[in-house]
Amino acid sequence: CAMCHDHKYDPLTQRDFYSLSAFFNNIDAKPETTRATKNGLQPPYVSLATPEQRGELAGLEAEMARATKGIGTAKKSAEAEQDPEQKKQLLAAVKEREAALKTLSGKKARLQQAVPHAMVMRERKEIRPAHVMKRGQYDDPGELVTRDTPEFLPALKKAGETATRMDLAEWFVDPENPLTARVAVNRFWQQFFGVGLVKTSEDLGAQGEVPSHPELLDHLAVSFIESGWDIKKLVREIVMSRTYRQSSVAAPDDHGKDPENRLLARGSRYRMDAEMIRDQILATSGLLAEGRYGGPSVKPPQPDGLWKAVTMTGERFKPDRGEDIYRRSVYTYWKRAMPPPQMTILNAPIRDACTARRERTNTPSQALMLLNENEYFKAARALAQQALSIDVTSDEQRLNHVYETVTSRLPDTSERATFDELLADLKTAYAGNPPLAKELAAGLDAASAGDLAELAAWTVVVNTIYNLDITKTRD
Repeated sequence: CAMCHDHKYDPLTQRDFYSLSAFFNNIDAKPETTRATKNGLQPPYVSLATPEQRGELAGLEAEMARATKGIGTAKKSAEAEQDPEQKKQLLAAVKEREAALKTLSGKKARLQQAVPHAMVMRERKEIRPAHVMKRGQYDDPGELVTRDTPEFLPALKKAGETATRMDLAEWFVDPENPLTARVAVNRFWQQFFGVGLVKTSEDLGAQGEVPSHPELLDHLAVSFIESGWDIKKLVREIVMSRTYRQSSVAAPDDHGKDPENRLLARGSRYRMDAEMIRDQILATSGLLAEGRYGGPSVKPPQPDGLWKAVTMTGERFKPDRGEDIYRRSVYTYWKRAMPPPQMTILNAPIRDACTARRERTNTPSQALMLLNENEYFKAARALAQQALSIDVTSDEQRLNHVYETVTSRLPDTSERATFDELLADLKTAYAGNPPLAKELAAGLDAASAGDLAELAAWTVVVNTIYNLDITKTRD
């Protein structure tokens, strides 16, 4: 709103907005990158090559230097040669060396393309003037403004005559500026309790909701600053607190008095985020690719024709293979025009705008997706195979193993009776329908599939457990 006008009850003014944006209005670069730019980046940028990649690049450059020198020598020899036959042979030799150099150049280009790079913002030598844009119109500049922070917050300390982005960074973490720490602490609290001490975590101002526990928010913010912004220490303090470790079980009257649990008299209960649900399914099934950190995004399998409707060129989604499809959800490739439905169905933001607080809905499509999504079904089958391979003597022990693996507790008497009945019905159904049992084991070799009816029955049991409320809810 402040791009266009002032709000009567909002302390952030239009002048504040353009004064703050002036810090980032001085980039020495063209408005957009082009296909011609290296790696799609405008200089300056920094290479984030691994030691192995740096060594390989250095080796290729040394080979290219030797090859270039050899070509020069061969050309001189060919020019000096008087014998036509010998001259011809030398010129064949030159072409071979040039082809070898081209091959090395291609290897270097492919390796450089695989190396991650990060752009660096370079300031213009002559500072670009900044204006308040009248009613937000980019082509209607008004009052001239200089780099500054909002007037209602502590003043910016400048190291020189002109405020720099380093000055702004120092201002953000200045102990006299309370907002950064309060916002950060509130976000971490929201992550662990499902809702922040300030419910409107995207707005801690006068237009947002007041803190449920203002003194607690103050305490956490101050201790966070005094710890040197130690996130691990803050997280430890939250999760080891008696408040966090409470059970969510409470009497009906308590729920009636405080339905949203804003008083924190009981443990917070909420459905986990989409990424957490997926990662938990992969982890408990044994499929999660562990021990790999960083690297490029990966593309887990998606429904057929996923991108076709939103691309002008008819670009098709091509899933990755092998271990890559089981990497943590944070590595999932995200196309904003068509994000992964496994995420958005469970309320993951589509990322076309910054979202500080996710909504949590309860819809039939969520249950249908978790029951029928192919990769989740494969995860259920993997855990079913694991249950059938353990050295136990009864289905009761297998059920205990599966249930505890997924939910971290054992089934009670009522739950066990329900699953015993379900398992018996499934075994009978699949024993009487071998083609259907075989279909559920598609992609497995005969040795790993074992008894198809048994595997199919346990796969559906595990899939059912994955869809229990306890599996996707933080209690």
